[in-house]
Amino acid sequence: MSSQERSAPRRRNPRGQGQILKAQLVDAAAKLLATLDQPETLTLRQVAREVGVAPASIYSHFTDLSALIQHVLRLRYQELTRLMDEAARAAGPAPLADLTARCAAYVHWGVDQPGHYRTLFGGRMPADLVPGSAHGAGAEPLNAVVASLAAAAAPEREQSTAERQEQAGLMLWTALHGLVSLYNDHGAMPWPPLSDLITDVVSLHTGRPAGEIASLLDRRAGQLAHE
Repeated sequence: MSSQERSAPRRRNPRGQGQILKAQLVDAAAKLLATLDQPETLTLRQVAREVGVAPASIYSHFTDLSALIQHVLRLRYQELTRLMDEAARAAGPAPLADLTARCAAYVHWGVDQPGHYRTLFGGRMPADLVPGSAHGAGAEPLNAVVASLAAAAAPEREQSTAERQEQAGLMLWTALHGLVSLYNDHGAMPWPPLSDLITDVVSLHTGRPAGEIASLLDRRAGQLAHE
């Protein structure tokens, strides 16, 4: 029996502290989704074993495995959105600074949290377990990038319609997703520094000088170093 299958007896939470168990279940599910070789095989029994409770205890908080996973997805999307928003606020109101900060926060979160990134964007979950609507919270950070890109793009890159702006933002997100995914899956490659990669991606999609974007990233790195 593996260490994952063994669990120490768990003391009951005091009456009225059911939310503690709910949080423990969510943390356990998030951990397993991020670390299992095949996250699509996750079961309620595994989650219960990780926390040290009977599987039936889960039903007091979640109707089924799908509801639990969707809750985890919402929390991860909220975390990513918050980090991108905080980075943009710290960067200042200039459109290019806003966009660069959002893109950098996205990439660094994905590289620092590869398991959680895979949970959101790995596409491994069956549709009957995690329907497409479960990823609705992911529209918020994408919409922010679309608006930021529309404001930051060089005049010759400006998109004339909302539809074109949305497509441009989607293509930028596609590039960022590819960067994170390849970096995580092939980390042994001699990659350039992440800051250089982010600079080139943002420059390519905005038509703005790479040096201008690099200086924004350097400024943000300096702010983080003093926090």
